[in-house]
Amino acid sequence: PEFLREGAAIEDFKRPDRVVVGTLDERAQAVMRELYRPLYLNETPILFTSRRTSELIKYAANAFLALKITYINEMADLCEAVGADVQQVARGIGLDGRIGNKFLNAGPGYGGSCFPKDTIALVRTARDAGAPLDLVETTVKVNDERKRAMARKVIKALGGDVKGKTVGVLGLTFKPNTDDMRDAPSLAIIPALQDKGATVQAFDPEGHEARGLLTGVDFKDNPYDVATGADVLVIITEWDQFRALDLDRIKLLMNAPVLVDLRNIYKPEDMRARGFAYTSVGRAAV
Repeated sequence: PEFLREGAAIEDFKRPDRVVVGTLDERAQAVMRELYRPLYLNETPILFTSRRTSELIKYAANAFLALKITYINEMADLCEAVGADVQQVARGIGLDGRIGNKFLNAGPGYGGSCFPKDTIALVRTARDAGAPLDLVETTVKVNDERKRAMARKVIKALGGDVKGKTVGVLGLTFKPNTDDMRDAPSLAIIPALQDKGATVQAFDPEGHEARGLLTGVDFKDNPYDVATGADVLVIITEWDQFRALDLDRIKLLMNAPVLVDLRNIYKPEDMRARGFAYTSVGRAAV
């Protein structure tokens, strides 16, 4: 249940890439082999290791994925600076079988429970063991800064000043299809905007926990209430319903048609045609 709460799909249980079991006891191994026999029949590899090795496998895997996310986010910044498209860059490098196309979606930084917790745990374990992991430490630092940088992106979209402005936020949880708010980018972005004098109104389909974590936010019941009277609309979490907004209605409800899409769910050329000032991640602003 806790694993599901962290946002894992039920398919993760049905078709895992591998099963890692931390025990060298033969009796325990026999029990675990029987328990996971249905997966083994589907050719899922089952790896038995020592307890410490199994723990390190888990931490190392999540740290590697966190590093991959952070890498494409930094590439997104470079794309914006030189006029490239991060989505095409991600596709181009992802077609390399040695790299793969997963976890190459540029955005506001990783959150949730696993990646932040496991990267920090790995960093501290390595320090205590006298074998520091500079790459992982830098990943944690860059990801933390990433979230604050997204607030600066919103401020830039409004001409460099949000004082007295109304910011509409769509999406508060760390990713769609979960109510998990742990280390969600919204928890850093929204206070940073409020500190600069912005008024924030927000909606998330499942972000009920946000009401106890974010102060001074006007929580709305739907995306269109969020857009009403907003000077800028910011997409932080890519819920499916945000991919199918009535953009003409959104434009009429807003004080100005300014959209900051931190998940790249819309196409710049479409937003240009609809008359929006559109800012995304790793792509040229419209």
